[in-house]
Amino acid sequence: MSAEPAPERPGRRRLLVLLPLVAFIALAALFYGRLFSGDPARIPSALIGREAPPLDLAALEGLSRDGAPVPGLASTELKGGVTVLNVFASWCVPCRDEHPFLVDLSKMPGFRLVGLNYKDDAGNARRFLGRFGNPYAAVGVDPNGRAAIDWGVYGVPETFVIGKDGRIAYKFIGPLDAEGVKQRLLPEIEKAMAATPPAGG
Repeated sequence: MSAEPAPERPGRRRLLVLLPLVAFIALAALFYGRLFSGDPARIPSALIGREAPPLDLAALEGLSRDGAPVPGLASTELKGGVTVLNVFASWCVPCRDEHPFLVDLSKMPGFRLVGLNYKDDAGNARRFLGRFGNPYAAVGVDPNGRAAIDWGVYGVPETFVIGKDGRIAYKFIGPLDAEGVKQRLLPEIEKAMAATPPAGG
């Protein structure tokens, strides 16, 4: 007569049932912690050091600066000098926070500040720049976000430094503040301005 197997203890069965749930909670906590740790402005971009993606964006209709119409954005204007390209939208709250820093930045010599207006209503964008000031020498309209996708934009605002050779030298993710401008953006702009111009450029 064979001995019957001992019945499984209820505590052990409960542990086996809870094990997948505990593992899931641990992985979710790890993912959440990694997602929100660190500085998002330091996320690397695959475009750094590469030729800036093509741009052929229409101007923001009705926008003027110093009495002259503000042009759109074209790739041909991204070579020969240093360009700082800021991706913004009137509906973006952090864009309002960073705007005074862009206005100050636009007064500095040696580079050109341009704007890429992302998925915005033209009237709202004009009112935004009319209210807070227009720091941009050019503003290209990206109504469906196609250009932003090509540039690897995660979300607005984002700011790029394009070198004299037309290559992306730096990318700042998120809204600029005093520290971000002084500690990270300005040193990258200065580095791009000090770089040797490309041969024949």
